[in-house]
Amino acid sequence: MSFLFFKRCVLVFLCIVMVFSCGIMGISAKENTQNENMKFDCKSAVLMEATTGTVLYEYNPDLALPPASVTKIMTLLLVMEEIEKGNLKYTDTITTSAYAASMGGSQVFLKEGEQMSAEDMIKSVVIASANDAAVALAEHICGSEQIFVQRMNEKAKELGMENTCFENTNGLDDTASNHLTSAMDIAIMSRELIKHEDILKFSSIWMDTIRNGEFGLTNTNRLVRFYQGATGLKTGSTSKAKFCISATAKRRNMHLICVIMGAPSSAERNSIATQLLNWGFANFELYQNPGEKLEPVKVTGGTEDKCHIFTEDFSCVVKMGNASKIEKKYEIPNKINAPLGKCEEIGKILYYHNNEIIGESPVLSCENIDKIDFWGIFVRILSKILLK
Repeated sequence: MSFLFFKRCVLVFLCIVMVFSCGIMGISAKENTQNENMKFDCKSAVLMEATTGTVLYEYNPDLALPPASVTKIMTLLLVMEEIEKGNLKYTDTITTSAYAASMGGSQVFLKEGEQMSAEDMIKSVVIASANDAAVALAEHICGSEQIFVQRMNEKAKELGMENTCFENTNGLDDTASNHLTSAMDIAIMSRELIKHEDILKFSSIWMDTIRNGEFGLTNTNRLVRFYQGATGLKTGSTSKAKFCISATAKRRNMHLICVIMGAPSSAERNSIATQLLNWGFANFELYQNPGEKLEPVKVTGGTEDKCHIFTEDFSCVVKMGNASKIEKKYEIPNKINAPLGKCEEIGKILYYHNNEIIGESPVLSCENIDKIDFWGIFVRILSKILLK
């Protein structure tokens, strides 16, 4: 082998190594840039899509931390459930106890014996983060804050909030020893709360008044005024918790929940929430297939010859631009055997993107269909004979 040939081989080998190395460095640099762009100055964060509960971003999602007034999301959830059940009306009069009036921090300065409508109390909690109003509502519903807090913890367990323990209704933590929750758990209870549409009417208000216009309320959530599509929800801050927020916003058909815990300032908290919401709206969209009635299916051996069927709503989060590319495949049998129960699954719809299944929804029966007996068959045959 000549020296010239050997030299050429070495040069080719070195070129290959350099090209390969550049490729690796390029990928690593890109990944590092992406990671750096998604690191924030806070203790934990979660970005969730509200309709499906899909988590788009998370950072220390299950870390149990003091939530400050974000606690009031659970308080408000129980209040709204009482309204939905008819146990509490917006027009009901609530009387302030001495204990409720003694609350410090954010408040509307309720006095012992002062009466206010439930609606004004709720507005005070949602807009001005009033600790005194939160306690007054809890006492009105359960008789004492302590019993109400028990219900808060029961509801947390019911929702699968695994890193949560409430000790009060408002998040004051000077004397609390184990009042904790996580960013993921806050996202879960926020998602549950905004199912009550009235709460968004309150939480999207920038300024309002109570006491016949004599006392002004200004929303503690500045995103309501300065972020496009903001719908609420709740801020919080104490020396232990630092600055926290559960911020909700809706653009197009997608509603996002952004939870930030332990930010160093309100400005940084709002900046992080803004960046995450912007990222979510820029990179994802919600695909929705509304529920519909489908062509009836033949029934064998039943009291009816056919069964009406339907599908429920289906939603999933996809990368931006992919919603229009999703295809549906119906898997429904040509006929089904009786008996058949109402809302029994008899088929399904599969949703595909790039030939991969990304989800499915059931096809259900609209009615009960019993199995036909001897006399049913006899009557059916007889009626056919008579109608000839």
